[in-house]
Amino acid sequence: MPNVMLNQSDSYMEFLSEYHLCTLTTLRPDGRPHVVPVGGTVDATEGVARIITRKSSRKVANVLAGDGEARVAVCQVDGGRWATLEGVAEVCTDAAAVEDAVTRYGERYGRTPAPDPERVVIRISIERAMGQSVLPRPRVANAAA
Repeated sequence: MPNVMLNQSDSYMEFLSEYHLCTLTTLRPDGRPHVVPVGGTVDATEGVARIITRKSSRKVANVLAGDGEARVAVCQVDGGRWATLEGVAEVCTDAAAVEDAVTRYGERYGRTPAPDPERVVIRISIERAMGQSVLPRPRVANAAA
C-alpha cells in the first residue's frame, strides 16, 4: 500500500506537529465506537501514527480484539482546521518501540511522561488522511456599498 502521508501538504504536516490533543476511535468487540482523548505523533516517512498508553486500557483491548485488522481513526481539531488519519492498528510492547514513541511524544508535547512499566504503543499504519489545514480567507464586505 502506498504511503499516503507523503502526498500531504506542508501545512497539513505542520498542523499534525503542533501541540494539540487528538481523539482515538477504536471499535469495541460489539462494534460500538470507543473515543478517547490522546496525545499522538505522526511519522510521515514511515506512514504511521503512534499513541502511547497503558496495556490495561480499553483502547488496547479493542485493538487486540481486532485480530490484526483493528480499524481505528485519529482526529485532531483546532477551530476550522482538522485532520483525520484512518488505518490499521497494532499494539507494540517491544521496549525499543515504546522508548521511541515516548521520545517522539516528548518532542511534540514538550514533556516526557514518567516511566511506566505498563506502557505500550498503539502503532497505526495510515491508509487514509483527510482534513483542512488551511482556513479559507474570510469574505470582505464591499465597503463602497
